[in-house]
Amino acid sequence: MSWQNFLQLAALIAALAITVPPLGRYMANVFGARADGSAPGDRFFRPIERSIYRVCGIDEKREQRWNVYAAAMMAFSLISVLVLYALLRLQGSLPFNPTDRAGVSPMGSFNTAASFVTNTNWQWYSGEVSISHLTQMLGLSVQNFVSAAVGIAIAVALIRGISRTGSRNLGNFWVDLTRGLVRILLPLALVGTVVLISQGVVQNLNGHTAATTIDTTVTDADGNALTTQLIPGGPVASQEAIKELGTNGGGYYNANSSHPFESTNGFTNFMENYMLLLIPLALVFTFGYLVKDKRQTKLLLAVMAGILLVFAVFTSLTEQSGNSALGSLGVDQSISTTQSGGNMEGKEVRFGASACGVFAASTTGTSTGAVNCMHDSFTSLGGMAPMLHMMFGEISPGGVGVGLSGILVLALLAVFIAGLMVGRTPEYLGKKIQASEMKLVTLYILAMPFALLTFAAAAVVIRSAATYQAGPHGLSEVLYNYASTANNNGSALAYQGTGTQWYTVTQGFSMMIGRFFTIIPALAIGGSLAAKPKVPATSGTMPTHNALFGVLLVGVIVIVAGLTFFPALALGPILEHLSL
Repeated sequence: MSWQNFLQLAALIAALAITVPPLGRYMANVFGARADGSAPGDRFFRPIERSIYRVCGIDEKREQRWNVYAAAMMAFSLISVLVLYALLRLQGSLPFNPTDRAGVSPMGSFNTAASFVTNTNWQWYSGEVSISHLTQMLGLSVQNFVSAAVGIAIAVALIRGISRTGSRNLGNFWVDLTRGLVRILLPLALVGTVVLISQGVVQNLNGHTAATTIDTTVTDADGNALTTQLIPGGPVASQEAIKELGTNGGGYYNANSSHPFESTNGFTNFMENYMLLLIPLALVFTFGYLVKDKRQTKLLLAVMAGILLVFAVFTSLTEQSGNSALGSLGVDQSISTTQSGGNMEGKEVRFGASACGVFAASTTGTSTGAVNCMHDSFTSLGGMAPMLHMMFGEISPGGVGVGLSGILVLALLAVFIAGLMVGRTPEYLGKKIQASEMKLVTLYILAMPFALLTFAAAAVVIRSAATYQAGPHGLSEVLYNYASTANNNGSALAYQGTGTQWYTVTQGFSMMIGRFFTIIPALAIGGSLAAKPKVPATSGTMPTHNALFGVLLVGVIVIVAGLTFFPALALGPILEHLSL
């Protein structure tokens, strides 16, 4: 990495360090940190929220048990899937379709609906040639907002479970959903959209803009000269902002954030990387404020940021080192005044290999899945890094809301293991962690590997599913793509064709398992902890805010992922690297 690359990374860290803590405090106040129940911006936001509650028939003062909270979330998600599915199927007959896009196939519509509702934003299609403007705005962009708001609501409910005593309630799903949308996501997305538009990111309602080409030597299949190029437009900037802020990742264009219409220059690349990390990291501060223990924030933030930084530096250095096969042929891959150097296949020359590595770590450490370069063009070890990062469970810092929930579940596991080691009942923030919680933790931890490895194994065995390359890299493609869907990420090793019926169906189910089979146990854990009394700390209580517990937590994360996925990784990217 050059000094410029290190400077960019330092600037990103500085920008987050300045803005994340106040945003975390603001979100804590939004969700009840103040004793009087007030929140910032009540004079402006409260009338909007009351109008929503009145129209929807919501009693904002009525709280819900964890199972009612989960049922409300599931009902909302089911309705969202059905509405988006219908919109995709019928888009050819609906207005705001200037490019005359036909309705999407049944299985493709199911996959896309499941993808955006689960915050995965996996795209088996090219957005600019498959989706109408109405579907982009009313379907996909709306789900970018509400799926992120659901994640925030789940995290807040789990935090309430940890902090409350002798209660059977975790809050009101509809109130939490509304507050997350109105007070957090919409204002931030508005600011982000304006910033992107100022840098030239496309924002219009046009269809194609016809441009006369300079090169007249290009011909069609009949030999006729092609002198006109159709440039796709649309409401890009507004979707791009929430795509990053909500850790969604689905791009308006097939090339995602490597497309110059989505990210025009180095500054927009920096801003998009910043936006996708902003809310997940801020929620860690929200947790500290709501449980009234800022030491927990420092511990969790150190673990999350440490893992993220390791993957960012490793991926950047690996890609910047170049392709060893090209090096043996005498190809110059060094940094110079005329080239950025490194493995530049599938990279944008505007960004370079190192910036791609940082973005890849950020997008797979969260559940974003947006890409500013093609991950299938990474070196074997460079490609293994974002894959492994997802396999860690996307907790560094994870998707909006679900990342914090994930690391808290792993913290409960770490506390339980520590309790077994010293022979005492494990406790976390004054709550005893017993068999009922550990059964739910086990369900949470097994859901993602089950979806990933089961469907990946079937895809390798079933001959008709063989749309991947031969050899270890082909296995890497299958593993990566199911790791992406099972972790609700959405990025891909995109050489593999995933538009077949097998992949649209199985990856749709993989996304739903990875989303709902983790969210429901997390809510159940919150409900179980909320009913328990707090016990005072004693000399035998293991502190959960010091470096020792941080090391234990990292060890649990690494061991859970390592024991589960190392055999598959050994046959995929590791074997590919050793075969060079």
